[in-house]
Amino acid sequence: MIPAPPVALSIAGSDCSAGAGIQADLKTFQHFRVHGLTAVTCVVSETAEVVRAVHPVPVNVVADQLSLMLESFPVAAIKTGMLYSAAHVEAVASILERQRLPRLVVDPVMVASTGDPLLEADAVDAYRLRLLPLARLITPNLPEAEVLLGRGIRDAAGLEPAARELAAMFGTAVLLKGGHLEGDDCIDVLVEDGEVSRFTARRIPLPGSHGTGCTFSAAITAALAHGDHLADAVARAKAFLGEALAGSYRFEASGGPRIHALNQSTVRLPEMRDGRSDRITIG
Repeated sequence: MIPAPPVALSIAGSDCSAGAGIQADLKTFQHFRVHGLTAVTCVVSETAEVVRAVHPVPVNVVADQLSLMLESFPVAAIKTGMLYSAAHVEAVASILERQRLPRLVVDPVMVASTGDPLLEADAVDAYRLRLLPLARLITPNLPEAEVLLGRGIRDAAGLEPAARELAAMFGTAVLLKGGHLEGDDCIDVLVEDGEVSRFTARRIPLPGSHGTGCTFSAAITAALAHGDHLADAVARAKAFLGEALAGSYRFEASGGPRIHALNQSTVRLPEMRDGRSDRITIG
């Protein structure tokens, strides 16, 4: 009998174009040889170019999915993506408080790549008070970090102070993603127990794509499920995302926009050694 792989669970929205959300998470989990589970929070009618409709799944149904998965599988790591409303955040947090799993990655999804809101305004306080303090890692991009901090982040020099402030605020590790800044490089800053690691990669311009944040956080979650230390998990995930972007492909419908899709299927995984991966892409 084949040994069972580690199990990771995504609590997120469904993207019918399969570029983001649980579809991106499952593709990433599969590539990392992790058995992926889902608890669907919303059904989103979208592409990389437009969010046409958001249909929230009833809160009790989300809670039932999450409870059943935790009862039925040896979940090694969890990530949250689009949670949509304060009621959804509260329900998820209530269940995870009782479980206290050590490997919870919270991607505080607030806005789609198109600029459309994916989180109701009153849910931010629920994130701050209930969910973020439970996390092993939170992975905000710049706009999300600015919402959580209540102030702007002007440039790359502001990444480390902002990440340190968020880490102190919520008592967790923080990976602040700097991809929204201008420049040839994308710089992400990890603060963990007061230590700082920087992860730098050359920018890959790719218009008409989405799901990079989902893919990145899912890859971190998968590596944590395998037992990677946090900085190693981030390094593996950063390398994975870079190769997925570099190997992306394009779809062009007649008269429609050009849409790029990340290609997770051809990415080569860095080798793991005694539960640790090679530390790469750290600037």
